[in-house]
Amino acid sequence: MAGCEHLERAAGRDPEPGSRTACEDCARLGLDVWAHLRLCTECGHVGCCDSSPRQHATAHFHGSGHPVIRSFEPGESWAWCYRDERLG
Repeated sequence: MAGCEHLERAAGRDPEPGSRTACEDCARLGLDVWAHLRLCTECGHVGCCDSSPRQHATAHFHGSGHPVIRSFEPGESWAWCYRDERLG
């Protein structure tokens, strides 16, 4: 996390997820195909990863400006800052 203020600020955040089991945007579209889920540490938006067809987590960053996501997959605890392109 050294050198990334966004990851440092996000470290203590635990927002309520908008969904527990699905990409919110895919579900709204009636879709159920995605690779992995990502949680926005700012607002709790749950979106699909860049390996998924619609890449809703990245789209959420571009639309909202919220810079940090973390994996929403069981057993994973990493975070990613879109602005600084850093893994935490």
